[in-house]
Amino acid sequence: MDFHRFYLLFILPLLCSQSRAESSGSVFFIDSSSHQFFRKSSDDAVKLHFIVDAEAGAAVSVLLGFAPPSTLSAASSSKLNQVLVPNPFNRPRAVFMLEVTGVDDSNLLAKDDGIFSNALSSKIVFGSEKAEIQLPDENEAAVISLDEPLADITDKEIRNFASWIGGTYQSETEEPLEGELIIPLATGANMKLQLLKKADREFTLSVLSLIRNFRRAIEMHEDLFHGTHGPAELLTGSFDGIKVLQEQYGSEGISQQGLELLLATLSKMYTALQDAYKGQIVGVIFCYGAEASTESGKMLDVVFAPQRSARWLEETETSREVTIHVLLVRRTLAWITGIILLIATLLGVELLGNLSFPVPKLVARTRRNFL
Repeated sequence: MDFHRFYLLFILPLLCSQSRAESSGSVFFIDSSSHQFFRKSSDDAVKLHFIVDAEAGAAVSVLLGFAPPSTLSAASSSKLNQVLVPNPFNRPRAVFMLEVTGVDDSNLLAKDDGIFSNALSSKIVFGSEKAEIQLPDENEAAVISLDEPLADITDKEIRNFASWIGGTYQSETEEPLEGELIIPLATGANMKLQLLKKADREFTLSVLSLIRNFRRAIEMHEDLFHGTHGPAELLTGSFDGIKVLQEQYGSEGISQQGLELLLATLSKMYTALQDAYKGQIVGVIFCYGAEASTESGKMLDVVFAPQRSARWLEETETSREVTIHVLLVRRTLAWITGIILLIATLLGVELLGNLSFPVPKLVARTRRNFL
């Protein structure tokens, strides 16, 4: 019995790591509305079939204006050239990065009027270990989380969301979160969310949480990072609302309507980001199945490189004594050298005076002897 327990404890982590190593998804690089930071999907030079998660993390680092990791291989660097416009002085320095679970890329690419229609897309393969987005320093890069939980929610906020997205919220009771949210979709159908149902309420709260955090990120940008020399900004978050609907209703029906609502929400959010950042921001959206998610809910980690501590010369009693001795020796050598040079100069002048003789008399005597 103990042997079987030991076997399970040993083999389960290997199976989990193997499952993650074989997991894959899609990544969408969404360009700015007024600037070009990515290669166009119609470009003949772009032949991006798939990338690995480490390459996607390196692309985010470069978009923020930092060098890619030194461990990046030459083949991976070549893939970055297929994703990014080859201009190191043309980087947005702001990235909106979102991980969405339970979404198939074919459903996104089929939308002609969404933000994904002109995006550069690729398959992405996740390794056995989490890939990292390496940033140099917290003073040079600001990471703004879009995963802050909602402290409280009121029917007023739900009505504001319904008005913002073009829908309505109806409630026959005075109790919060017991009404019905009706939202018209681009397909012509109406999505109805009964907040008394757990899955509908969790999906609605996840959308509201994403919107509230994104508005908070815009306020932080306008208040703190509006300067020309401000830090780079990474807005990062995850969205599990579609997975919640799929677990309750399956992959069709209301789950597809939830995807339509998410796309409409992301489109309006991205338009607001473009206005707030004046086009100096891009989007990187990761989509993968629910089976590829991890315990922390993130497939990529953001890490800061360890900052080297500054070395200061501490003045001690010993160091002061050593400094005094050094100065004394240097001054003594300088005085001795100066005295030696002075004596050498005087001796040289004296020797030149003793060697002098009457040149005119010598010339006259030489002429007379010659004649």
